[in-house]
Amino acid sequence: MALFGPTELSADVLEEGLCVGCGACIHLCPYFATHRGKTAMLFPCSAETGRCHAYCPKTEVDLDAISRAFSGAGYTGDPIGSFRAIYAARAQKTDPAGNFQDGGTVSALMRFALESGVIDAAVLTGQQAGIPVPGIATRPEAVDSFASSKYTAAPTLSAVNDGVRQGFTRMGVVGTPCHMTALAQMRLNPTKREDYIHPVALSIGLFCTWALDARRFAALAADRAGKSDIRKIRIPPPPAGIVVIETDAGSVEVPIAKIRALVLAGCSICPDMTAEWADVSVGALEGVDGWNTLIVRTETGEDLVREAVDAGRIVTEVLPESTLAQLEGAAAAKKARALEKAHRDGRLNTTPDENRRSVLRVNADALENILSGKGKAT
Repeated sequence: MALFGPTELSADVLEEGLCVGCGACIHLCPYFATHRGKTAMLFPCSAETGRCHAYCPKTEVDLDAISRAFSGAGYTGDPIGSFRAIYAARAQKTDPAGNFQDGGTVSALMRFALESGVIDAAVLTGQQAGIPVPGIATRPEAVDSFASSKYTAAPTLSAVNDGVRQGFTRMGVVGTPCHMTALAQMRLNPTKREDYIHPVALSIGLFCTWALDARRFAALAADRAGKSDIRKIRIPPPPAGIVVIETDAGSVEVPIAKIRALVLAGCSICPDMTAEWADVSVGALEGVDGWNTLIVRTETGEDLVREAVDAGRIVTEVLPESTLAQLEGAAAAKKARALEKAHRDGRLNTTPDENRRSVLRVNADALENILSGKGKAT
């Protein structure tokens, strides 16, 4: 992958409005900071290359290189990526009750990973007044306080970088596709540090179509719901056309058109809906309350899910074929939209003489596969 530094990161991502606030550049050095969902470069930095640029999910993301490191094969553009198994899943009902989203599978898996020693810390995202706040949990019972989807951009990976400084070496991370892409970039050790040890032992990805500007969403939520604490955000299936904000004082419905106006520009060129570079990926099971779709992608994920089932922490069932087909269709459509937009904007597979650095690099066969709609799940 092409390596650049903080000047290029600021010019290509921050100034172009493509930042998704993932936090990958935070706590690596004193130059970048995040506040209330906004990432900023505080001081000029003259470094020609840097981890800040190398880890960012909006700079020179070579999907072929990531795929070869992840699965040993090149990137094909399959709608939901490579996987070993896919299930309908939920937390065992005997588990502690929490403010879970859908089936509570993510919280149950992360809690079990801490209990069983698979990880030494869990990097999760909570919220304060509608603003996402990352945190590190080291006790299983602390996981539940982070439960529920946020739908806003979150600097979750800043807690990974902070966790490295605290001495954690086997962290578990829950995040969206942009977080998982940044973790995949980290795993490649792009700056070729001889002392580098990847600090993440488990990654749980969340399905995501888009993320909202945290500041603007917090302002909208405060306008609609007052100063009540947000407990959960739900998007009912079509044709509802609303977003439900559940607060301590009750529920507030907001037309989804108003919400879409808050979607980050960087989301429009993200080709990943199902967090393809995670050990396991989890999303809502459409049309079935209280259940999740669970995609198992790696040996680490396979071992965790099997052991969690054997321990009675989660329940899995066969995923209906119609549900899988619907998921593949939605994921394929997102890939095509994203790559078409990246191409129109001059951010796909650029060459040095074009005087613009790429956001994404995709091999010709995969690009044809995606844009022609021929993608098939593997």
